[in-house]
Amino acid sequence: MAKYITRYGSMRLLGIFTSKKNSEYRRGDDVILRTSRGLETGSILCQASDEALGQFKEAPGGQLVRVMSSSDHGECNRIKENTRQDFEKCRDLVEKLDLEMELADIEHIFGGERIIIYYLSEDRVDFRELVKQLAAEFQTRIEMRQIGVRDEAKLLADYGDCGKPVCCNTHLSLMPPVSMKMAKIQKATLDPTKISGRCGRLKCCLRYEFETYEELRNELPPVGVEVITSSGRGKVLRHEILSQQVLVEMEDHRRTIVARQDILTVLEKRGGRDGRKR
Repeated sequence: MAKYITRYGSMRLLGIFTSKKNSEYRRGDDVILRTSRGLETGSILCQASDEALGQFKEAPGGQLVRVMSSSDHGECNRIKENTRQDFEKCRDLVEKLDLEMELADIEHIFGGERIIIYYLSEDRVDFRELVKQLAAEFQTRIEMRQIGVRDEAKLLADYGDCGKPVCCNTHLSLMPPVSMKMAKIQKATLDPTKISGRCGRLKCCLRYEFETYEELRNELPPVGVEVITSSGRGKVLRHEILSQQVLVEMEDHRRTIVARQDILTVLEKRGGRDGRKR
């Protein structure tokens, strides 16, 4: 039995799913699969290699049931058409019960096992009465899922400033923290409107090359130290990380760009830091 990496659910989860005996799937196949939440729809990304299985050790799993039929697609369309109306019903009920929460999205599990309500709230919400009334309305299990602004973007956002689909609901399975340090080291603009994603937080893509920038920066002498270059002695003022160059102010106050390989010696920095020789 083969295993396949499959994307499924409103949160575009990634999982490792096992096919039935003698069943084969191709990339892009729309499928019905069984997860811990019930019977769901998904899309085949690729067959799971040993390397892929090693990278997705914590990924959820389940069983591939079949390729979606025309009737399955019809049922999906019916669910989508009803979702907006159901969302409005839920929002009206939240307002009626005066709950301090903001609805983000509603997800109907294909098999009807449950409805998942995604919401945002700064404080804890007592939604027991809400769940009771929704269960009576929809005649199925109601699951409340509190999310953050990044998850909201994953649910609702479409395209980023780059013109491509946002990373959080395409290839990212996890959303690691992003800091301003990552923007500064890459000399990105610090204008919040330009380095913030659809969620209003720092863009996830600022993290992609951060480790490479750090490795390259560590190959250069720190800013503020004095160095001996092939052109004389001077003080490092600035890094040009990608080109592996530094801006040096020479003893005669000239400023010049020096390549890393032209730095002969890094002198001891004031304050007791050990010097390094190149």
